[in-house]
Amino acid sequence: MSLRQLVRGRRVLAGFWGATVVHVAAVAVDAKILKRASKATLMPALWQWSRTQDAPPLIQAALLASAAGDLLLETDAQLAGMAAFAAAHACYLAVFLRNPAQRSWRVLAAYAALWAALIAVLSPGLGSRRVPVAAYALLLTATAVASRWHNPRSGVGGAFFLVSDALIALRMAGRDFPGRGALTMSTYAIGQYLLSSGVTTAQDDLTGSGQRR
Repeated sequence: MSLRQLVRGRRVLAGFWGATVVHVAAVAVDAKILKRASKATLMPALWQWSRTQDAPPLIQAALLASAAGDLLLETDAQLAGMAAFAAAHACYLAVFLRNPAQRSWRVLAAYAALWAALIAVLSPGLGSRRVPVAAYALLLTATAVASRWHNPRSGVGGAFFLVSDALIALRMAGRDFPGRGALTMSTYAIGQYLLSSGVTTAQDDLTGSGQRR
């Protein structure tokens, strides 16, 4: 990576984290205009950063799909937003399952149990959305498992993403609580960053793999 590319990447990443702080604060105080405007910048900024890191095309596609999902979830097109995020998870899965470092069936069993528990607890409050939420949650859980099989860094990202969407599901099931929105977006931003940075060329160089995934 050239020095110019490194500097640009750091600037873009700083912008992403700055936008994240602004957005989480806007969510916390319910500043509606600032909340929507800042949310729209999150995934595009992370996508720009991923390009400076020579991230695989599917990782970049996952971030763009997530950007679309963020916008759609701000409208009445909730299922369309869920479909956009499902596409993002499909991209992540294609990357993580291509060359898993170590398959752990204990990880698979633990996440499967977590998925079953979440669906059992939330289903009564989801009504007609029970089936699509359960299907999406299964895809999200698969991403968490595959990302952990890929490497610890991306695995932590998958876990954060799972927590973030579980918090959204809690709201959908009528189990909201103070501070949930800010916590949702904090874990979402961290999760997306760790998922994408776990498979960049720069990260590969740090871990000594010397190969582009």
